Amino acid sequence: MGTKRKKRKKFKTISFKLSDRQMRSLKNYCDARHTTPTKFIKKKIRDYIEYFDDEVPEKYHGTHNQLDLFNKEQETLSMFE
Repeated sequence: MGTKRKKRKKFKTISFKLSDRQMRSLKNYCDARHTTPTKFIKKKIRDYIEYFDDEVPEKYHGTHNQLDLFNKEQETLSMFE
């Protein structure tokens, strides 16, 4: 009997630019922590790249007034009351 072949994972590439100073800083940090820049970045964004593949929960959606500074339903303090 033959063994079942595993399905190959598909990978996507993402790229972004860093300044010389940012890259030196990243490399120095990674050297001090004995890791690679790729492993470091993936570890830092793991929560966002692992758990939202089907749907993003409503609490993570941005709103027009994210800080609710202009929400009329909240009571405001008046210095003349």
